[in-house]
Parts: sequence; structure tokens; C-alpha cells
Amino acid sequence: MSKKTNYSYVGITFIILVFGIIFIPKIIDRVSDGDIIRDESRSEGVSKITSGNSQKSDLSYLEINGEPKKVPAFSFTNQDGETISNEDYMGKVYVVEFFFTTCPTICPIMNRNLVEVQNQFNGLENFGVASFTISPEIDTPEVLKAYAEKYGITNPNWHLMTGDETAIYKLANEGFNLYTAKDDSAEGGFEHSGNFALIDKEGFIRSRTDDFGNPKIFYNGLIPEADGVDDEGMSQEITILKEDIAKLLKE
Repeated sequence: MSKKTNYSYVGITFIILVFGIIFIPKIIDRVSDGDIIRDESRSEGVSKITSGNSQKSDLSYLEINGEPKKVPAFSFTNQDGETISNEDYMGKVYVVEFFFTTCPTICPIMNRNLVEVQNQFNGLENFGVASFTISPEIDTPEVLKAYAEKYGITNPNWHLMTGDETAIYKLANEGFNLYTAKDDSAEGGFEHSGNFALIDKEGFIRSRTDDFGNPKIFYNGLIPEADGVDDEGMSQEITILKEDIAKLLKE
């Protein structure tokens, strides 16, 4: 073997030695620090895990301009004369409705259905209901208290709230996108949605998706679970509401 060949082997050996001394420790450090992803499937799985090691459910977020919609701040008086705000619901899964105690049509159905939901999750401290009256002049805390007793509302996190009328209507129409309006031609003098909104522990509006992958946004509160369907063939959604509450409670 020639001297030239020997020099080549010596040169290559020297380069390998230098690479090992300089670069291998740096690569090890990057792996230790998590800079290098060793398995893409593992990284995808980790991205789905939230704080507290709880798994996010498959329920969708209502997005406005690409951002998940969060419940706006509110503060009203409940049936016990206590001030209740959105902060009191943080860390809880809760259902939202807008109603009034003198409603002669859909409100009794809605609240009987909500009592069924309440009883399904009886004793759970992280489940609640937020009921906002759209007739605050009539629905004082005392009136709301009597209404709660009449319908068997026992969950301590079920607050029937009254307060400034303008603030309530803005919260309904803009905050939760649940339609409410005064209408002298309507029975009882008001028009309002018979739907429920579902809110997660962090204050975001959540729902399952339709067949096209779009959020359903709301749950029909007008058909009792036991009925199955109404006269027009529309299916009840109290069952899926219960299922989705259970999903959010596990997040």
C-alpha cells in the first residue's frame, strides 16, 4: 500500500474523530430537549392531550373568524339573591337557556327536559345550568325561586338569573347566538329560541358536528326524551345532549 493511501486513511479517521467529538453530544442534547421528533405519530398523539393529561373529546368549537367562541362576561342575580357571573361557571360544564316564568308555550317543556338532564348528573359538582329570564321586570329573585321549587330544580349550580334587560338580550343574541325578542303578537309577549347551548369547562361553546362536518351549535330543547320524535318527525336531542355533557365532563 502506498504512503498516499495511508495518508488518506489517516485523514478520514481524523475527520470522523472530530465529528464525533463536536457533533454527537449536541445531537444527544437536542434529543433530550425534545427538539428532534423521533416518531411523528407520537408527536400527533401528544398534541391532542391537554393539561392535566385529559383527552379532548370529538366535540367541535363554535368558531367566529377562525377563533373558538368563548362566553362573554356576564353578571346577574340568581333566585337566591346572589350575584352570579361567568366566573362562577369556570371549571364546570353547563347548559344555557333563555326563558321566562310566565311563558305559556315552550318554556315548561324546556325546563322539564332540563330537570331530566339535571337528574342524570345528580351530585356532580362540575355540572350546572344557566337560565336567563327575558322578562326581568316580572321575574324577580323571589319569582324565580318559586319557579325553581315548582319544577324540582335542586342542582346548586343551576342558577335562574335576572337583571338588566338590555344586558340579557345582548347576551342572548350576541353572546350565545340564541334568539330572543319582545313580540306583542307572540303568546306571552316574547319570542325566543327553544334551543340549549352547551359550554365546556373553559367557557367555550361546544357541540357535535352534522353530516357535513359543521358544528350543530345548539341542542333542540323542545322534544322530551321519552317522546322520541315530535309531530313533524323531528328527533329529540336530549339524549345526545346528555352524551355530550358526559364527554365534556371527562375533558
